[in-house]
Amino acid sequence: MNTGLLKVVVLGAAGRMGASVRARLALSKDLAFFAGVDVKAGTDIKPPSQFPALIKTADLAVDFSVPAASLEFARACAQAHKPVVIGVTGFSAAQITALLAISKNTAVFLSPNMSPAVNLTIAAAALIAKKLPGFDRCIIETHHAAKKDAPSGTALKYAERIEKACGSKTPISSVRAGDIVGEHTVLYAGPYERVELTHRAHSRAVFAAGALRAALWLYAQKPGFYDYFDLLGLKELEQL
Repeated sequence: MNTGLLKVVVLGAAGRMGASVRARLALSKDLAFFAGVDVKAGTDIKPPSQFPALIKTADLAVDFSVPAASLEFARACAQAHKPVVIGVTGFSAAQITALLAISKNTAVFLSPNMSPAVNLTIAAAALIAKKLPGFDRCIIETHHAAKKDAPSGTALKYAERIEKACGSKTPISSVRAGDIVGEHTVLYAGPYERVELTHRAHSRAVFAAGALRAALWLYAQKPGFYDYFDLLGLKELEQL
């Protein structure tokens, strides 16, 4: 292994996203796969109990596990003072509060969707809602049949940012079908016209690439709680 590369522990390594992250790491010029962690055994995959020891000699972690496990992984990262990028969805409010507390001791990057493009559309969706106050709105999200959480974390992020921009909630409709990677549309309907803002993910590779982009950025940050709005400088749009 090239010691000049940042060593990454992949959490949830046996899952679909874990496999995608590992594939992207094999192509990276800046990051290297150090170890995988998952409850499912496999080649180069260790049990969760070994993560606290692994993260001490790695540089950072990329997490696509599940909420309860993710919280414990983040605590171990904080104890080792190592950054963690989290792409897990379905956190409760209490778990988010716990992650905020953890971020006082290490850099935590949390994003329900690791696509830079979808985060740009989230910022745009909030701006459009703010500038079209008389329009009806709804969010339609579609994912593969095996996705457990509904609405998706991304749809909830659209709704959260829109509510912050204009002070009202936006209804969400969820569809689970086939092997669809991810599709989100925000519909704005006025009396004589409508606007549809849509993002479609064609492959999980976009989320893996985005997670590694976040990892490189996060490694240089101080302890704190970050997301793609920080990485892309999108918070300035909220002032428009």
